[in-house]
Amino acid sequence: MAAWRDLMTFIRRVYEVVRFEPDEVRILVRYGSDPEDQDSRVQTVVVAREVLDDGSEWVQLATPFAVVDQVDLAEVLEEIATTTVVGGVVIMGDYVVLRHSLPLVNLDYNEFSDPLELLAGAGDELERKFTGHDDY
Repeated sequence: MAAWRDLMTFIRRVYEVVRFEPDEVRILVRYGSDPEDQDSRVQTVVVAREVLDDGSEWVQLATPFAVVDQVDLAEVLEEIATTTVVGGVVIMGDYVVLRHSLPLVNLDYNEFSDPLELLAGAGDELERKFTGHDDY
């Protein structure tokens, strides 16, 4: 898969898409088999196409997990340093977001899916730990 349209075809086939735009798609990753189960959770992941100045295309994965002014950012960074293998933390508007980027050229499906699953899982755990909610 080396084209954005191929990635979008794959995402639409494999994931639950909740919003689709030409250069961005939002998907839900579900945890727990029964949506009515109180322990069932979801995590939103934004998949965006980024084109660098040199023309190279990248895929950016981002999942929000808290509102900036509602968490201790130093504590969040310490937690991520010891528990997370994919992504870094950024502030995007009012939100604390776990984000990871991948070059699109020669990207295989597992090179996309594995980081996406790790990012979504980490985002969900961070959200659970730092907010106690399931808002994202």
